[in-house]
Amino acid sequence: MNPDKIRQQFEAWAKRIFNSSYFVFFLGGLFLFLFSFNAFFIYVKPNQVAIKQVKVGLNRGIQSKVYDTGWHFMVPGIHLFHVFPKDLQVFDLTSVRNQASSRFIDNSAHIQTSDGFFVDVDVSIIFRIEDPLKVIKTIGPGELYFINGILPKAEPALKETLGTLTTEEFYNPYLRVEKMNQAKDKLASELQEKGIAIEHVLIRYFQYSSEIQRNIEEKKLKDQLIYKNQAEAKAAMQNAQLQKVIEEGEAIIHVELEKGKAYKVTRKAEQELYVRTKHAQADLLVKRAEAYKVKLKNKALKGMGSENLVGLEMAKVLDGIEVIVLPSDGDYGLNPLNLEKTRVMFE
Repeated sequence: MNPDKIRQQFEAWAKRIFNSSYFVFFLGGLFLFLFSFNAFFIYVKPNQVAIKQVKVGLNRGIQSKVYDTGWHFMVPGIHLFHVFPKDLQVFDLTSVRNQASSRFIDNSAHIQTSDGFFVDVDVSIIFRIEDPLKVIKTIGPGELYFINGILPKAEPALKETLGTLTTEEFYNPYLRVEKMNQAKDKLASELQEKGIAIEHVLIRYFQYSSEIQRNIEEKKLKDQLIYKNQAEAKAAMQNAQLQKVIEEGEAIIHVELEKGKAYKVTRKAEQELYVRTKHAQADLLVKRAEAYKVKLKNKALKGMGSENLVGLEMAKVLDGIEVIVLPSDGDYGLNPLNLEKTRVMFE
C-alpha cells in the first residue's frame, strides 16, 4: 500500500475527529475525571502514614485509623488527611547548617558545666514517629512535632545530663557518651507518651569561649608537663632498678664463677693427692717387694746353693776374655763353680 495514501487517510480521520462534537465531550470528561480523582483521592507515599480528620458530620474529629501507603478516598471539604513521615528524622541544635538534616534550629545548646562555665554544644537528635495518632492528639498536625514536641524537651534534658560534667570532662569521650545515653533515655521517656521514639542523641561538636579554651589548653599543657616529668622520673627509677638488677646479676655470676674456680682447684688438689697417694702406695709395694727379694736372696745365700750362686756371680769376671782354652777335667781342669781353684789359676 502507498505510504502517502495511508498518511492522507490518517489526516482525514484525525480532522473528522477533531471537528466532531464527541471529541469536545471526550476532552471535557477526561479533565473532569482527572479533577475528580485528585479531589476525591489522596496518595500516601511509601515512607508516610496518614490520619483522617472528619470536619463535618456526626463522627467529627480525628479518626483512630492509620492509613498506610496507597490511594485513599476523601470528600473535599469534609475529610482532611494529615500526613506524617515514618522513616528516621533528624533534628539539629546547631549554628551550622547540615544539609542532611530535615529540620534544624539555628542555635547550639547552651550548657552550663558543673564548675560554672558555659559550653556551646551541637547536638543531633535522631527520632521517628512511632504512633502518629498520639502525635496529632498531643502535639498537633503537620510538623509541629519538631517545634512543640522535641525542641521544648531537648535542651532541658541536655542541660540536666551534660551539665553534670566539668569543662575538662567534656574532653573525655567516654563520659560524653555516657551523658549522651542518659539524655537519650530521658528524652525517650518524656516523648514516648507523645508517640515519638528517640533513636539516638549525638554530640557532634562542642566549643568553649576563647578565654576558657585558652585556660584549658594552658592547664592541659601544664598537666602534660607534669605527666612528662613523672614519666621521666619513673623511667629513671626503672632504669636504676634495671641497673641494680644487672649489677646484682653480674655479682652473682662473678660469685658463681669464683665458686667454680674454687671447686676446680679443690678437685684438682684432690686429684693430685690421690695420684701422689697411689704413687706412694705403689712405691711402698715396690720397696717391700725389693726388701722381700733381698731377704729371700740372703736366705738363699745362707743355704746349700750359696757357693753355686757365688760361682755364677764370679763367672761374670770372665767377661771381656775373648778366647781361652782350658781343660775341664784332671788336676788342671777348670770348674767355674770351684772358686778357690779358679782364684789360684787366675791369681
